Amino acid sequence: MQDLTTMIAALRRPRLLARAAKHGAQDYDRDRHLQRLLGYGALPGSGAALMQLMEMEKDVNAQRLAEDAAYSLVRHLDLLIALLGEAQLYKASRAAQYK
Repeated sequence: MQDLTTMIAALRRPRLLARAAKHGAQDYDRDRHLQRLLGYGALPGSGAALMQLMEMEKDVNAQRLAEDAAYSLVRHLDLLIALLGEAQLYKASRAAQYK
């Protein structure tokens, strides 16, 4: 099984979508974004949130590839922004843990 950082690095999405997500991740607010995507209540840790976001993004990407009418570009972008933001938080917490 791959670790989370490898799984995120292995994601391949259209260039415009990836660039928009990187730009949006600069203003990532964990409380606001995760509440909207995962539902209200206690927020999971970065690792657990990343796993949930990866599953949700995989489903939305499958809709995109299938050209499903239910596909939402805005939702896909929100998920990618949250994924990138959580990945940054996860990497920072892992780096602080080993110092």
